[in-house]
Amino acid sequence: METDLDWAGVATVLLDMDGTLLDLHFDNYFWLEHVPQRYAERHGLELGEARRELRGRYRAVEGTLQWYCIDFWSRELGMDIAALKHEVSHKIAVHARVEPFLEAVRRSGRRLVLVTNAHGGSLDLKLAKTGIGRHFHRLLSAHQLGMPKEDPRFWDALTRAEPYRPDATLLVDDNLAVLRCAAQAGIARLLTMRRPDSRAQAQAASEFPAIDDFAQLLPVPDLRP
Repeated sequence: METDLDWAGVATVLLDMDGTLLDLHFDNYFWLEHVPQRYAERHGLELGEARRELRGRYRAVEGTLQWYCIDFWSRELGMDIAALKHEVSHKIAVHARVEPFLEAVRRSGRRLVLVTNAHGGSLDLKLAKTGIGRHFHRLLSAHQLGMPKEDPRFWDALTRAEPYRPDATLLVDDNLAVLRCAAQAGIARLLTMRRPDSRAQAQAASEFPAIDDFAQLLPVPDLRP
């Protein structure tokens, strides 16, 4: 599904981070390659065996706040996940045309909010590496609200933490489960990313309009009269 965004009724822009603003290759590499390698070394396992064991552990908590929590995985796996992320932090990268888009939204007078499931430790690392945080009016992690974006209750909690009008809001997120919850919460304009991981295949067509990069949403007209 293609996008034909009408900016006229958009007052607030909510943006996901991993897979939306940032290339999901870092996270995929980290959880599917780097952590299994270090886990295998720690426990004397073959890499394939470590991958199979971790895959089962991942699936058990996928879509919950624990899945996104550095502290949970550090306890669960007996490894310093934050330190492991720093080992491969050179792979953190911003998607194409993200910065011009953020600058344009901010200049237009619209409210710009980062809404991410990322744990505070991951968020701080990625903001330090990319510098994108300076563009936002506010940075919100699901851990601050106590539930992931896949939980319908998250969106009620968000309206209390960051008041916005769902009918005048744009959300861009690469997670289809999140977008479905946001749709149920009444957010009027929903977009997804065709290729969250630049080195993986594009996502199959979904019920939501998709963009290849943020150049497709430019220019952003001025909201102010």
